[in-house]
Amino acid sequence: MEISASASLSSSGFVPRLLPLFYPQIQTTTSSKPLPSSSSVRLISSHRRTAPSRCLSDQSAFTGTNVLDSDPIDVVKRKAMDIAPELKGASIFLVGINNPIKTKLGKLLADSLRYYYFDSDNLIAEAAGGNVSAQALKEADEKAFQESETEVLKQLSSMGRLVVCAGDGAVQSLTNLALLRHGISIWIDVPVDIAAKGDSLNSELSPELFEALKASYEKSRKGYDTADVSISLERIATKLECEDLETVTSQDIALEVLKEIEKLTRVKKMMEEASRPF
Repeated sequence: MEISASASLSSSGFVPRLLPLFYPQIQTTTSSKPLPSSSSVRLISSHRRTAPSRCLSDQSAFTGTNVLDSDPIDVVKRKAMDIAPELKGASIFLVGINNPIKTKLGKLLADSLRYYYFDSDNLIAEAAGGNVSAQALKEADEKAFQESETEVLKQLSSMGRLVVCAGDGAVQSLTNLALLRHGISIWIDVPVDIAAKGDSLNSELSPELFEALKASYEKSRKGYDTADVSISLERIATKLECEDLETVTSQDIALEVLKEIEKLTRVKKMMEEASRPF
């Protein structure tokens, strides 16, 4: 799936506007029909077998599956297929500090659910002409940048079968928070110090990056709290008896996300049944 972007000048300055060119297979409703397996549709996919989590405990009680005897990716995919019918194509929006953990999780969920994956910040950068141009726009005309964030969310929220890694702009305005209600919003709560390390978990922590992420976290915290589900890396590590947060894998987090989504769909189903007339 491709998105092309262009930009136009308006009286308020340089305001990016996206021109989505989606494949016909994309659903604009929450249809539960599976995606076709056409080679022209690029799904996020990983066929590499991943080593089991290095956490100390058997995760059977946590996942409902004896993961010690299974490929962790296969366990996630089986769980995803179990809950997919109840999701009915509803999109999933991941909020929280942008970091590799959230990105890897989003791609894994998209692959497991046979959804499409997008990063809203990447779409904004594409529309502006690149990351440098996007940052320059944000510094020169914050209102125009916020308008572009809202435009991206409008387009994404109008569709189904998406996993979206949303930037902090998604939780910093009432308009954007309302757009997230078109799907399921999930706060991926990663400690700032781990997020600041990026892909290099063993590298020295950058004080400048840490302070920037901390400030962004504090600014967005109230918005994070409005998410339908909160997934804490620290809580998962405690459940799995991991000695180190950095040993929690993407598969561990994905299973917790799917478990919480399953709870949401069950509650929704119970409420719908309770509201039916006798």
